[in-house]
Amino acid sequence: MSEAIATFARPTRCAAVGGIALQRLADQVGGTPFFAYDRGLITERIRLLRSHLPATLDLSYAVKANPMPAVVQHLSGLVDSFDVASAGEMRTALDTPMTPDRISFAGPGKTPAELTQAIAAGVTIELESRTEAQRVAAIGERLGSTPRVAVRVNPDFTVKGSGMRMGGGPQQFGVDAERVPELLAELAGSGVDLLGFHIFAGSQNLSAELLCEAQRKTVDLALSLAEAAPLPIRYLNIGGGFGIPYFERDEPLDLAAIGDNLDGLMDDVVRPNLPDARVVVELGRYIVGEAGVYVTRVVDKKASRGKTFLVVDGGMHHQLAASGNFGQVIRRNYPVTIGERADDAPLETVSVVGCLCTPLDLLAADMPLPVADVGDLVVVFQAGAYGLTASPTAFLGHPAPVEALV
Repeated sequence: MSEAIATFARPTRCAAVGGIALQRLADQVGGTPFFAYDRGLITERIRLLRSHLPATLDLSYAVKANPMPAVVQHLSGLVDSFDVASAGEMRTALDTPMTPDRISFAGPGKTPAELTQAIAAGVTIELESRTEAQRVAAIGERLGSTPRVAVRVNPDFTVKGSGMRMGGGPQQFGVDAERVPELLAELAGSGVDLLGFHIFAGSQNLSAELLCEAQRKTVDLALSLAEAAPLPIRYLNIGGGFGIPYFERDEPLDLAAIGDNLDGLMDDVVRPNLPDARVVVELGRYIVGEAGVYVTRVVDKKASRGKTFLVVDGGMHHQLAASGNFGQVIRRNYPVTIGERADDAPLETVSVVGCLCTPLDLLAADMPLPVADVGDLVVVFQAGAYGLTASPTAFLGHPAPVEALV
């Protein structure tokens, strides 16, 4: 991949991924479209995080960001734990060397079958409701096992600047903070092993100041709730929410400021008050998002009433987020380029559209790109997270793309 991506700046060109020339990689995987993830960049991102975050803080990977088995296997030797959001992701995580006690299972609506699997495997269940807590206790009694649980807390504060709010106000996620003490009292005699709390308020935030404020509020809330816990807190997941730049005016997150804030919180607040707690920061997009590209090929170039369209063999059924249909209020272009073009290549303004029979299938709108023709490769950057598995792959019956870790 380009030097720009290797230094975690906004990408502008792409000649290779993982040291493999783009066209050669297309031949290697069997054609287009495909996703490619650079294992070297993933490793480097973990190194960057370790260099800034406190050594006493555990790093967890949110598997939902990219559950490709090869990616999860690679990360199993780099992070301290996994967080999963389905039984399928749990099976992927359990197939790695990561031990079950370092795997947590979050998300509303876990079925009895999923909970049974998690309890039998020894995975930590992050409880999203009183009903789920009762269900877990009953399953544990039936299996003769003691379920490992943590309470997911819907905090009584919101985090400004987050691309997707996951806490504060009414939420389908977690137990409202003011109702947690009541649930803790019920759990005390229910036969479960209550480890602690998971508090996650929002995702895709590029403001270090806002994230630091959220971390301070999260720790304060955890300390308050710990007073009602029947046992010392042994697990505290403070979430993540670290964003990556997608659009022209986005600035990369100031990781150093985040690390300094967490250093202070760990030394001055958490350790003196929760000495037994394993404190976890949970990241997904920040770990893998910038290490991936989506590559598709131009199959037609057409002019229509003054506009030029590049029609490609991929589209929103593989990369919903880049089409603007996955959380964007006002559609903006992801970073896109024509593969294997020089920095000084002549430009033309085009729209890149997919092969689906819907006007929503738009990968780039009125974007200056290197002049391209039929057969050229179009590269969508920042495609390492929430790509394939966050897209409607069955829409209109087109085949699924290949994924490659290189």
